[in-house]
Amino acid sequence: MVWLILVAAGLFEIGWAVGLKYTEGFSRLWPSVGTLAAMAISVGLLSWALRTLPVGTAYAIWTGIGAVGTAIAGIVLFGESASAARLVCIAMIGGGIVGLKLVTSH
Repeated sequence: MVWLILVAAGLFEIGWAVGLKYTEGFSRLWPSVGTLAAMAISVGLLSWALRTLPVGTAYAIWTGIGAVGTAIAGIVLFGESASAARLVCIAMIGGGIVGLKLVTSH
């Protein structure tokens, strides 16, 4: 269950990172409200996961999910580069996330 909470925290991190783009410097009300809500939920869920998981593992996985998801969202939503080198780097981050999960006993 704690791993699902951590994954949800990472997904909300993607939401707020992408949301920042839509806030236009927090000048748009509803995108700003949604982004701030996603930030609070993301950190709250991370905090909950940290009750059980080691901080280094949980934080690395949380940021990794956010980084991979935000990079993919940038490609899909904003037409950012999908070069082979960029995709390989994203995949390496994903591999690190899986590796940390596999070597953590909780």
